[in-house]
Amino acid sequence: MLYNLTDIFSSEGKVENLTTTYEPKVVVMQSEEFPICERGGLSLTLTNRAKGEVHLQGEISLVCEIPCGRCLKPVKVPLELKLEENLRENMIGTPEAADEMSYVTGYELDTDALVGNEIMINWPMKVLCRDDCKGICTVCGKNLNEEECGCDTFVPDPRMAVLKDIFNA
Repeated sequence: MLYNLTDIFSSEGKVENLTTTYEPKVVVMQSEEFPICERGGLSLTLTNRAKGEVHLQGEISLVCEIPCGRCLKPVKVPLELKLEENLRENMIGTPEAADEMSYVTGYELDTDALVGNEIMINWPMKVLCRDDCKGICTVCGKNLNEEECGCDTFVPDPRMAVLKDIFNA
């Protein structure tokens, strides 16, 4: 959703509360899509601190479905995001601001881009379905959490291959 910031930048001491929804149905990370299962409302508070300066605070909660890093079973991961930014009118349109504030174009705030940036920053590095997840078998691909497959998973040290060849000759 686009929100016009002109009034809030020009009115000293003005406080505006905004409640909206996060529109996207999926989160795209490194060309992979993760569905959003649940979403709370996005609540923002915009406060003019001085002429041309606005302080943005907000929060949103989402639940994304991310595959387990070991067995690939889908895991519902809650994301509680706290937003806090300082926007300056004189930075809008400058090259420095283009990198930092990709969610502000002209005097319009793109709330979806703002939340998307926060999701990217707070995205978990690795998700596990449980702490003792055994993963999948590297030979047959069976989920080892469900049952053992009996495959020989011994991987010899490649540095010892020369010795093995000597004893097998």
